[in-house]
Amino acid sequence: MIREGSIGMRIAVLASGGVDSSVALATLAQAGHDVHAFYLKVWLEDELEHLGECPWEEDLRYARAVAGQFGVPLTVIPLQRAYREGVVAYLLEELERGGTPSPDLFCNARIKFGAFADWVDAEVPGGRFERVATGHYARRVETADGIELHRAPDPVKDQTYFLSRISGRQLERSSFPVGDLRKTDVRRLAARLGLAPQDRRDSQGICFLGGVRYRDFVTAHLGDRPGPVVDEATGDEIGTHRGHWLFTIGQRRGLGLAGGPWFVAGKDPRANRVIVRRGAGRPAKRCLVEDLHWIGGGAPSGSERLQVRVRHGPELIPAQVWWDETGAGEVVLDEPDEGLAPGQFAVLYRGTRCLGAGRIAGADVATVPSPVSVERV
Repeated sequence: MIREGSIGMRIAVLASGGVDSSVALATLAQAGHDVHAFYLKVWLEDELEHLGECPWEEDLRYARAVAGQFGVPLTVIPLQRAYREGVVAYLLEELERGGTPSPDLFCNARIKFGAFADWVDAEVPGGRFERVATGHYARRVETADGIELHRAPDPVKDQTYFLSRISGRQLERSSFPVGDLRKTDVRRLAARLGLAPQDRRDSQGICFLGGVRYRDFVTAHLGDRPGPVVDEATGDEIGTHRGHWLFTIGQRRGLGLAGGPWFVAGKDPRANRVIVRRGAGRPAKRCLVEDLHWIGGGAPSGSERLQVRVRHGPELIPAQVWWDETGAGEVVLDEPDEGLAPGQFAVLYRGTRCLGAGRIAGADVATVPSPVSVERV
């Protein structure tokens, strides 16, 4: 949130056409800041055209309507190449290795607060923008020790999970104008201001896919790779699949297997096997993490009682966390979780403060999934 004493700042607002970014834009414009709106065009329309519609034009119409209402200039920035290289390539590579991609973590770190911020600094006349504002539900808190990222008061909408890979420098330049609000307050404010997207539903898909089904997108890029579905208890082949990357840990529907209930218990990417189990799950409490990222910079070796999220959502699990200076660590949850899998991210919290995140490299119950953690905006 932009505080008193900082009126008149030059702020670049990322306008998606949704209600959250629209209220963020309106709030900053009404506060007297020098606001410039930007719409990031990341739809991969050329390669997705045969799969379905990518309705970025509708999003842009809403964004332009809100910007026009407050006399704010809006510029469309085509960042398809940066998005393909920084986010889509990561997603496909993680799927092929049998992991669970979290593309929105990298969209925020590499695109919204990365490639976009670099672009406006280099291409937009008038000097450097002091802040990059988004419609995220998160709080940027200034302390005597520096800028910290804190959870939003709305536990369901809180999006610090998806911001856990940004750098301290990116956080310093950030602004989250709706971060102190609850979703109901944002809707109410949008209605009071008469904003065009006030009744628009929240997006719940991967931002570059639009109306394209995730399964179709993955198959178009990774192809069909038939393989066996194996009963974990007996080792027997009891079915076939079209690619291990299309399955997720704990999945119970759409398996097409008789004699259930069955659920996906693991994957063997090298052998292209999907492993299933009949009956109840087998939760794990311990996982190893790698590539541990601290928002405020590197951290020395240590151990601390923290809270952990292993997916986007309101649940925070108390845990003991160990780490070293190489970015490797271990997390032992107080409560077991059935969904721990390589590729997911363990996001660390100390109270309301988000400290950073590490990629889960392995868990006690080993191998699995390939869903996508998706940011709801």
